[in-house]
Amino acid sequence: MTMTGALAEPSAPSATPGAGRFARTQVAAGSSLAEDVLDGLSRPFKELPPKHLYDERGSQLFEQICELPEYYPTRTERAILETHADQIVAGSLARELLELGSGAATKTCLLLDAMHGAGLGQVRYLPVDISASAMERAVAELAARYPAMLVDPIVGEFEDAWLDEPRAARLVAFLGGTLGNLLPGARRRFLRQLAGHLGGGGHALIGVDLVKDRGELIAAYDDAAGVTAAFNLNILAVLNQRLGAEFDLDNFEHVALYDDDRDWIEMRLRAREACTVVVGELGLSVSFAAGEEMRTEISAKFTRERIQEDLVACGLAERGWFTDPDERFALVLCNAI
Repeated sequence: MTMTGALAEPSAPSATPGAGRFARTQVAAGSSLAEDVLDGLSRPFKELPPKHLYDERGSQLFEQICELPEYYPTRTERAILETHADQIVAGSLARELLELGSGAATKTCLLLDAMHGAGLGQVRYLPVDISASAMERAVAELAARYPAMLVDPIVGEFEDAWLDEPRAARLVAFLGGTLGNLLPGARRRFLRQLAGHLGGGGHALIGVDLVKDRGELIAAYDDAAGVTAAFNLNILAVLNQRLGAEFDLDNFEHVALYDDDRDWIEMRLRAREACTVVVGELGLSVSFAAGEEMRTEISAKFTRERIQEDLVACGLAERGWFTDPDERFALVLCNAI
């Protein structure tokens, strides 16, 4: 593993968080599934936000995706953390870890181990995830691994995670390349919001997938075993179960394509035959032509120059750049300017 770029001098840590182990789970506010579906399926080019892929089954399927040979981001990011977690924690002097989209929190343990080993005081972990079931499993495992750690779980969307005052000793982790799931305008809004939260002297650690061979990228989102296809189609099952929709999953197929102009992967669902789908809870009737596609996710890929431009435009500055020898993925440590 390699690391380029110097770490800036971190700010001093704030007072130690309050004693205790587990606090009550907080539930963040956010747009509802119904609102997102009504908006997304009423557009000329239909789309659904990727956050709704992650119900209990979707979260389980994503964990399987992370183990696939084609899906390099998880194992590459983990390898970077294995090499550089101590350096990242030393550069931020973090005693609190706020993780956006925590999921199973498997890679997170590398950061938590480094924080405990740094000897800076009691460690506090604030995992944020939209899946209550994934959160429940992760918190149970963390309780066994870190019996003295204070954990404040937040079930909700990462955009709504700014529930308390920022702390100088806080590290906000946004791993897995999830930043690339945001469209450019939404990405910069999020980064500006993050910069505001870090204004108290905290740091952020952002995982970004880097531009590479398009064949390798497409394979990562369209694996031979069909796990990603099942993951993508599961969003229709979510709509059927929660909104009384009548999607026939057999009439839709998974599509992954690379947009060369925008440097991002798109996941879509394509209607095999023309159909009309009723969404009972919304009183909505949606028509699909044969071959019509609906976007369910984008995953933007970055160069170092591009992510630096986004950071600076949003009031953030790079303090460390950590990558693997093949420069397939990177972790960016930053703070507010």
